Amino acid sequence: MSLLVIQLPPRERLQARGAAADAAPAARLPAEWPYVYSVDGHQATQQGRAPAALLPRADQRVLVLSEAELSWHRIEVPRAPPARLRSALLGVMEEALLEDDEALHFALGPGAVGGQPGWVAVTQRSWLAGALAALEAAGVPIDRALPASQPGGAARGHFFVADADGQPAPWLAFAGPDQAVCVPLAGGLARALLAAPSAGGEPVRWSSTPAAAVAAEAWLGAPVALMSDAERLLEAAQGSANLRQFELAPRRRGRRALELAAQRLFSAEWRPVRVGLAALALINLVGLNAYAWHEQRVLADKRAAMTALLRSTYPDVRAVLDAPLQMARETERLRAAAGRAGPGDLERLLGAAAGAWPEGQGPVQSLRFEPGRLTLAAAGWDEAQFSQFRERLQPLGLAVERAEGRITITRSDTPSDTAAPA
Repeated sequence: MSLLVIQLPPRERLQARGAAADAAPAARLPAEWPYVYSVDGHQATQQGRAPAALLPRADQRVLVLSEAELSWHRIEVPRAPPARLRSALLGVMEEALLEDDEALHFALGPGAVGGQPGWVAVTQRSWLAGALAALEAAGVPIDRALPASQPGGAARGHFFVADADGQPAPWLAFAGPDQAVCVPLAGGLARALLAAPSAGGEPVRWSSTPAAAVAAEAWLGAPVALMSDAERLLEAAQGSANLRQFELAPRRRGRRALELAAQRLFSAEWRPVRVGLAALALINLVGLNAYAWHEQRVLADKRAAMTALLRSTYPDVRAVLDAPLQMARETERLRAAAGRAGPGDLERLLGAAAGAWPEGQGPVQSLRFEPGRLTLAAAGWDEAQFSQFRERLQPLGLAVERAEGRITITRSDTPSDTAAPA
């Protein structure tokens, strides 16, 4: 899965006095954003600076805050519902905060549970919110906002160069199990803050950007491993302390949710799933076509067999349009020519009526015959006699109706093969 890591530079502070200091946070955002693009999420493929609209497209987008823009506090996380958790955090940390609570953004550290000690990150809300909004407006929605370093893991120290009052100066970002600080190397504050972990003998992994390597080696008194800014950003992108919480939490609904699902589906990690789905669809398509071809062949063979049977039985038939219908007509024609009674002839209908005639009823007084239809006089029949008469003729494929003292016997659409009684 491709990864785009964008760096949020530190805010302008002392040098941004006057009219520039009163400007909106979005107006002080950089015109070009430092970024690192990685195809696999681990090795830098492309890096540089570009306007927000020209940043590379990636499956996942991460914004990394500078160490100087964040402070970490170890507190007992209050027990509160999600809707009131921010207010509860403010009540616990009110004395430790130097700025107005409305100007700050809070984020719980990984694994923070109510009622237990945990880490809370605090940063300037308008600066982070303005950066997220600017990138969102440029078509680069941010999935996660991460700190460059976070407490709770193995001891880690990184030297870098930052501007202090307009002058480049080396700084140290240190994160360990019990703290996460960012201090300048000038003066004794750095050594005072790091005296306890150093005295404890805990191994520290040191690194430095090339620009701060000389100052770092002089401060440590030993060589230090070099780490470029791109490597530092990719390392920070693996962190788990997502700062997009509370009012800055991403709203992944509607179109955005569909875009995220599509990006995940078409990512490199989901390539086996895509191949499997495509193979399954291809197999089903081939199978359905093969089954349809087989059924067409079976139907064509049956039609050919019916046509061959019609031609062999009735050689005089030249054009075959509807084999079953033509065979029925030819059979009826031969039966009539031979003088044999058919299912709808008078003899068959009279025989069926005689076999089902109710007991106690005299001979019929009058009758009327049409091809396939026999009408008999049935005056004086009760409902029980008529029902018995109809039930006896129904298995023979004959339908019976009564109206105005007459009974009409007709052939049904699906006559039975049972022969009518003589």
